[in-house]
Amino acid sequence: MAMLVKKPVKYFMVNAFSESAFKGNPAVVCFLDGKNETDDSWLQSLASEFNIPLTCFVIPITASNPLDPPHFLLRWFTPILEVDLCAHATLASAHTLFSNGLVGSDEVEFVTHSGILTAKRVSKTLKFYDYEEKESFLIELDFPVIPTCEYNSSDISMFSKALNGATIVDVQGTKNAKIISQAFNGAAKATSTDKIIVVLPSWESVTELQPRMDDISKCPGKLIIVTAAAPKGSVYDFCSRVFAPKLGVDEDSVCGSAHCALAHYWSLKMNKCDFVAYAASHRSGRLKVHYDQEKQRVLLTGKAVTVMRGSILV
Repeated sequence: MAMLVKKPVKYFMVNAFSESAFKGNPAVVCFLDGKNETDDSWLQSLASEFNIPLTCFVIPITASNPLDPPHFLLRWFTPILEVDLCAHATLASAHTLFSNGLVGSDEVEFVTHSGILTAKRVSKTLKFYDYEEKESFLIELDFPVIPTCEYNSSDISMFSKALNGATIVDVQGTKNAKIISQAFNGAAKATSTDKIIVVLPSWESVTELQPRMDDISKCPGKLIIVTAAAPKGSVYDFCSRVFAPKLGVDEDSVCGSAHCALAHYWSLKMNKCDFVAYAASHRSGRLKVHYDQEKQRVLLTGKAVTVMRGSILV
């Protein structure tokens, strides 16, 4: 039985990778102070209660060096399970910390199951946003790259069926490179990526796609990332949609971690390292992507908007 929380827990609902409310990808950011008596069952139950793509939990860590950036433990939960990497909820967490004056610096570090992840408050103006607000800011996330590789399967027809007969240009898997986290609650954890990239012939084939969710559930991989290059003259380089029914999310509105694999894939195809990406879900979203080949990191930059705040009473 989950243990009860002794006092109300503050939460914020944030739309990540969006410059306006009700767009982008929603996440709930819950703040725990270490004194709240919670267990994993309670965390998962709360995520199920919110029933949005990601609910995350942030716990401050006392830094040994006062000059270091503020440190926080960060965990991510879908409505049905805990995940090892989530960019949009990390962006939402950093946005909440920065916009509410909860940290005194422009950089924070999160201790996660995928190691140390950093978030920085950066310049207000980027060319893929067509306006400037005095009080707005962007956040840059530093994430591990997810290398792609040839998908070794002859049953490509399975993906075509799941995508309602769509013409498939390419299918890529992700390498099962293990990510050994920093000790989290005293135990190191090995994880592996499990994503499939399916490339379609055109932007329209992605945006107009009507997938068969039951068939997607039968496909390999926990995430099916559908993508295509942008047409000539577009302000974007590529678009994508992400389907994850095995994680309890039929379509993830803007999946930042998917771009850790898309950055690697499109870098090889386009021979470049900087991209402006469009998430083509019905909520839509925009992000700037930089692939650092030397460090094998991906920098994801975007905005976020707080749409709700409250207290959890149980």
